Amino acid sequence: GLDEDTLWANLFMLGGEDAVWHLLRVSAGLDSLVVGEGQILSQVKACFTSATAEDGSAGKVLSRLLNVAVAAGKRVRSETSISKGAVSISSAAAELADMRAEEILGEPFTADTDVTIVGAGTMSRLLLTHLASKGITRARLLNRGMERATELAAQYPDVEVSCETMDSLEDALQKSDMVFTSTGATHCIVTKDQLQELEAGKDKPLMILDISVPRNVELECNDVDGVTAYNVDDLKAVVARNQASRRRSVLEAESLLQGELAGFMSWQRTLDYVPVIGKLQGNAETIRAAELAKVSKKLSNLSPKELEAVERCTKSIINKLLHSPMTYLRKDQGEQLTTREIVEGLFDL
Repeated sequence: GLDEDTLWANLFMLGGEDAVWHLLRVSAGLDSLVVGEGQILSQVKACFTSATAEDGSAGKVLSRLLNVAVAAGKRVRSETSISKGAVSISSAAAELADMRAEEILGEPFTADTDVTIVGAGTMSRLLLTHLASKGITRARLLNRGMERATELAAQYPDVEVSCETMDSLEDALQKSDMVFTSTGATHCIVTKDQLQELEAGKDKPLMILDISVPRNVELECNDVDGVTAYNVDDLKAVVARNQASRRRSVLEAESLLQGELAGFMSWQRTLDYVPVIGKLQGNAETIRAAELAKVSKKLSNLSPKELEAVERCTKSIINKLLHSPMTYLRKDQGEQLTTREIVEGLFDL
């Protein structure tokens, strides 16, 4: 682990309103490297769950703050465009395939689209995740080794993944609607000459999306009739546009968060009046009990039911008299008021 000096040198501490604002921005994804990403909200949710569990350490204020942060994070993502649009190469590939399918293949991207993924590494895993979210239910997965491919396929029980060796590449290029390449090869595994020899794209259009670095697909593949190929440079342009769009949404998100901040700080300020409200109630009850005690002899001829009715009646009077002052105190007025305005507010005059 880190020594204490190193740890403290890399920490920063915030308090009060600054701490609240920081947590709200974090939960909304505004402080993330990828603006608007959703993983951080899941982490804040996990923090809330842990902190408010039976053995958790959160008190009234921290519990409320974490709850507000989670709600604010959800609100920002639902009411702004900050989480919309692919901002990674793998998600951009899935988005581009979905966007261009009807134009290139002549039909929209659906569960029936024939998809092949070449490679079984991290990028392929992320790609499968994004494709599954867009509705694919089956795919071919080609890899040199079957062990890694089957391990990857097992992570997607809702997708029927057919694991095959690289010997099936040419067959996939002839029969698939879309081929995604993501291997560690240092050379192009799909070439123009190869596609022409296979007559790929002749019977039906073929879309190739290469997310590998270095490239797995020759640039000249676009010269083959019926074949449309995209590479990382094309996908980076999609990512850049979406990131710019997300950055434009930051101001809108911050405006929403300002409202959440004001609401929480207002609630926290009202906590200062909780002891006052308790004393007010206690003082009123003491006066009520003392006044009843003074006339107890005059009430001695009343039945137990009648005495109980007197108790209920006097308590009800006290509660109704205190209702407006206590409601007023629980509200954060947020401004300087005159004595007259305070009195009118306290007693709802």
